[in-house]
Amino acid sequence: MQRINVREARQHIGRLLDAVCTGEEVIITRRGKSVAKLMQFREHRQEAASFPRRREFRASIPEAIRSSTEEIRSIRDERG
Repeated sequence: MQRINVREARQHIGRLLDAVCTGEEVIITRRGKSVAKLMQFREHRQEAASFPRRREFRASIPEAIRSSTEEIRSIRDERG
């Protein structure tokens, strides 16, 4: 892992990007403190993991005996 200050990073951004493309990680520092990390960009789809297929879940839910409309009407009638 390479550590480089902001001024040098500005001057050598092309070289740094080439290093990152080969898998190296670069830490950019300001006044001796780490402020940024350059690393290779990996495009992946987070949605697939966040929203799994629901087909199996829906199949596991038992069918309703009454429709939601009928259920709501009966609740309203009880309160009535």
